[in-house]
Amino acid sequence: MKILNEIKFTVPADSRNEGLSRVVVSAFAAQLDPSVSEVGEIKTAVSEAVTNCIVHAYRGTSSDKSRIEITVRALEDNTLYIKIRDSGCGISDIKKAMEPMYTSAPEEERAGLGFAVMESFMDSVTVRSTPDKGTTVIMKRKILSDKTDT
Repeated sequence: MKILNEIKFTVPADSRNEGLSRVVVSAFAAQLDPSVSEVGEIKTAVSEAVTNCIVHAYRGTSSDKSRIEITVRALEDNTLYIKIRDSGCGISDIKKAMEPMYTSAPEEERAGLGFAVMESFMDSVTVRSTPDKGTTVIMKRKILSDKTDT
């Protein structure tokens, strides 16, 4: 698919940047004319992905490597493409990590629903990961032209 527009940005893996990331992505998505519901769902999916980077990928460490790279594209078929990448600890078993209610940090009282939430709000969610190298989450959402909830 042809890329109509693209933005790339990098933020430190800090909880203060979760809100910033979701606002930047939703502002970029505005060019595709999403409905209010679509914007909310996109923001929620981005929040989950960024929070997973902060909580799991870097396990609270703070260094120059603790960064989150975000790429957002508007594609010609009115699809929003979002790639969120970290260089953290990686995921050894992606299938297990994507199971609802699974968490790698049960002592932190996490719900283990991050990937399930992303999948519920996006048309597709692809996860690639290498232990000790990091994780990439690619989410796609076709923005519908019918704006019944504006």
